[in-house]
Order: sequence, then structure tokens, then C-alpha cells
Amino acid sequence: MSTYRVAQVAAAGGPLEIVERDVPQPGPGHVRIAVEACGICHSDAAFVNDLLPGGVSFPVVPGHEIAGRIDALGERTNSVWQVGDRVAVGWFGGSCRRCTPCRQGDFMMCVNLKVPGWAYDGGFAEYVIAPTDALARIPDELAPADAAPLACAGVTTYNGLRRSSARPDDLVAVLGIGGLGHLAVRYAVAMGFETVAIARGSDKEDFARQLGAHHYIDSLADTPVAEALQSLGGAKVVLATAANSGAITATADGLSHRGELVVVGVDIEPLGINPGQLIMRGLLVRGHSGGTAQEIEETLSFSARHGIRPMVEAVPLGQVDEAYRKMMDGAARFRMVVTTH
Repeated sequence: MSTYRVAQVAAAGGPLEIVERDVPQPGPGHVRIAVEACGICHSDAAFVNDLLPGGVSFPVVPGHEIAGRIDALGERTNSVWQVGDRVAVGWFGGSCRRCTPCRQGDFMMCVNLKVPGWAYDGGFAEYVIAPTDALARIPDELAPADAAPLACAGVTTYNGLRRSSARPDDLVAVLGIGGLGHLAVRYAVAMGFETVAIARGSDKEDFARQLGAHHYIDSLADTPVAEALQSLGGAKVVLATAANSGAITATADGLSHRGELVVVGVDIEPLGINPGQLIMRGLLVRGHSGGTAQEIEETLSFSARHGIRPMVEAVPLGQVDEAYRKMMDGAARFRMVVTTH
């Protein structure tokens, strides 16, 4: 074994092309992972199109929903990890441990966050070198193609809910039931929330109820979303997975007093929420990103125990560009996953 395949983008906006490289060796505190699966996330567009702060160094190998096995250990590697261990790496690909957020233990807010595909080559490849603090252990019950999306889409929605102010039996609404939302509904039900799914069109209601939602709101119906939520008593929490600022804004008045709007769907347009809406009813609007390696591990364990799996379409590494375009064009209903075996 002297070379391996990666899918790289040579210049901003270019295609993902398969090339061969020399197999890398892990340095101190790092491991080499034989990648078995890597999810395609909408955030990958920021890497491919050079949209990240400070820019991207091309050629770039994207992919930050990684599942595989440790193939080699570098020096000074934590003895917790051994060759053959099943591990996942998500958006959290390691931290500097020196900045103020890190020193406060808030590693997700690290100002030097090591996102795979940005700080180092990502998972659209047969091998990845990653620092040990990025590793999450995968339970035996989860297949690689299931574990990979859970390392980003899964932990984002799971953490967004469990860190919210909602408690069992509270009314919790999930806006959007796509790649993130279909997981969020499953998590909300498993956490004991009275769960509302909000999506565009009455045709999605049956699917939302199959996921376990207790209520469904069609955002295209004559009754506004906020009014529909208030008719149910008002939502303690709305988890907004839809990347649409207008749709997110429309849920704000559907919150109960001291309700919380947790935003995980990314849109560059501003939210249309005024201070009066927040002040008069004590509302909270909070942005939320994914989770650390420990939180990914907890997400994977929770998912395994409760039988929660992402809905995926798996394709071989050689078809990664077609799969990426399908995801970005909205033709993929849920999660596209690239496999190497």
C-alpha cells in the first residue's frame, strides 16, 4: 500500500476529481483512519466554493462526516485508542486548546477549530489523518453509513434539543423534515417531547407521523405557522433546521412565553424578528452548531439505543461528484453518503 484515492477540488467551484496520493503517516497525537463512509453535508459547499472566513487552500479534500477504523497510530497517541477501533469525526475535527473558549472548556467555539476539509484533508478519501481529540467511538450497532451523518447532522440536532430549555412533555416543534429535520423529529420523540413537525405541503404529513411526530403543521396552509403553534399551546422550543430565514421568522410568534428559537439551518438572509417580539414575551433566539467528539459519541450511543438511523443513499467514492451535485441541487431527500468499500 503506497497510494490511496482522494476526491479533491482543484479550484473554487470545480468538480470533485479522483486522484491518487502517497499514503500519509500520522504525526504525534494523530491517527490514520481507514475511511469506510463519509456523509455529504450542505456545508461542504463552503469548502468547494471557497466561502469560509480566511479562504480555503486548494486543492481541497472536503468531507466532515467521517466513519471508519483506526489504521495507524502516531507517537504520543492517547492509549485509549488502538488500531482497529471504530471511530467517527464530525465538523469538530480538533481544537487548539489555547484560545479563551478552549480554556473555558467550550471547544466547539475554538477560534482555531480544526474542521476536516479545511484545517486538514477531509473524508472524501480512503484515508484521513486526524487528531485524537476529534475521535468519537462508534457503537457496534451502527453501520458506517449510519454513523457518518450522525457525526454532524445527528449531533447538531441532538445537541440542539438536549441543550434547550425544553423538558419531557413540553411542546417542541421541528421546522423542516429534510436531512437534519427527519433526525430531529426522531430525537424529539425519543426525548419525551410532544413533537410538532413543520414542513411545506400536506403531502409530508404521513411521513412526519411515521417519524413519530404527534402534530403536523403545513406551512403553506391558510393558518399561519405561529397561529397553528399557539393553538397547540405554544412551543417551548422551535428547532429550526430549514435553511430559510423567512420560514424561521414565521415560527417566532408561535413560541410560548420564555420560549426558545434554536437555529441550526444556515441562511445568509437576516431574520425578521424585532426587539418587541423578544422583550414582551421573554423569548430567546440561539444559534447552535454541532458538537465535540464526546458529544458525537453520546449522540451515537443515544441513536443506537433508540433505534434512530439517518435515511441515506450510499454511493461509491468514484461517484462523489455526482452525489455532491445531487445533494446541492436538492434532488437528495435526506443524506448522501460516500463509501470506500
